[in-house]
Amino acid sequence: MVELVRVVGVDPGTKSFDFCGLEDIRVFYEKSIPSEAIAKSPDILLDVLKEAEPLDMIAGPSGYGLPLISLEDLTEEHISLMVLVRKEDVKIPVLVGLAEAVRHLKRSTLKVYFLPGVIHLPTVPEYRKFNTIDMGTADKLCCAALAIHDYSSRYKVPYEECTFILVEVGFGYNAIVAIESGKVVDGIGGTKAGPGFLTSGAWDGEVAYLAGSISKADLFKGGVRSFVGDDSMMPEDFLERAKKDKRATLAWEAFMEGIEKCVWSLRAVVKKPQAIMLSGRLSRIPGIYDELEKRLSAIAPVDRVQGFAKNVKEAAQGAALIADGLAGGKMSELVERMEIRRSYGTVLDYVYVSNIKEKYP
Repeated sequence: MVELVRVVGVDPGTKSFDFCGLEDIRVFYEKSIPSEAIAKSPDILLDVLKEAEPLDMIAGPSGYGLPLISLEDLTEEHISLMVLVRKEDVKIPVLVGLAEAVRHLKRSTLKVYFLPGVIHLPTVPEYRKFNTIDMGTADKLCCAALAIHDYSSRYKVPYEECTFILVEVGFGYNAIVAIESGKVVDGIGGTKAGPGFLTSGAWDGEVAYLAGSISKADLFKGGVRSFVGDDSMMPEDFLERAKKDKRATLAWEAFMEGIEKCVWSLRAVVKKPQAIMLSGRLSRIPGIYDELEKRLSAIAPVDRVQGFAKNVKEAAQGAALIADGLAGGKMSELVERMEIRRSYGTVLDYVYVSNIKEKYP
């Protein structure tokens, strides 16, 4: 019997932590807090969640993801695997905030579960995971959950008839996720995709070799802003800048074609996508959406994930849906279809090019 539950989903984004509260799949709570604020005051996370109580379940901020695990079973090793930062490395606000905020949560009695990333899912064949970590972080999996629910609801089809490619165009990173019959079967995460607004995306192996040592900060730069040479440029200004500035024009082409090539590459996995679904902050900017629609419509009809909340990102909404399903609510069928409870392993299990597994965490 389906229960009426009250839950919150958390998205630890590059720019902000977003919180989406659902009661019987109706939004009762929305909040967005700058990631830097949580890095400075990790207790904010706990304060916000207590503000939304009473709660049956919380889908906590999960970073790169973990096989589904409760707060009470979470260890320091798990936290390390969430953020993947070497001890001697620079401090990135969103990652510092995530790790410290989760440590503060450990002092509470809240019912929190941490969610898998794409690589943890049994629906992704193991041969697709070789020498890969970032097939899509936990927040990208949450975006996929929202996209599946959205497509099923709006087109009146069961989850098993949802087959499409999701393009998540975020402030920092882009990610592409392949969905076949309502299950995530492959993904290209932000550090493997084409250039994002902040990140360079995939690194050429020779560039990485010549760099000698790569810090976590390097994974947050090298994208559109770096190429244009203006760290203050906002996504909403990208198109106008590209019309009059040569470097911005080149960045625009690299950004758009990078997404286009990733989507085409996943056609090898999803042979007949019903749609290309767009989500993420940049997809809501008209000029960017229009360009992606023009480029990607040759593959399949392009649509936007609509969601149901007004003020928080898609990942927080998807996390709330997953929390509802885990708590026995109306989204139980979605969680079972995506096989989230059967997630397993670590993000390091399939790396064979170095001794990373021996050194980390």
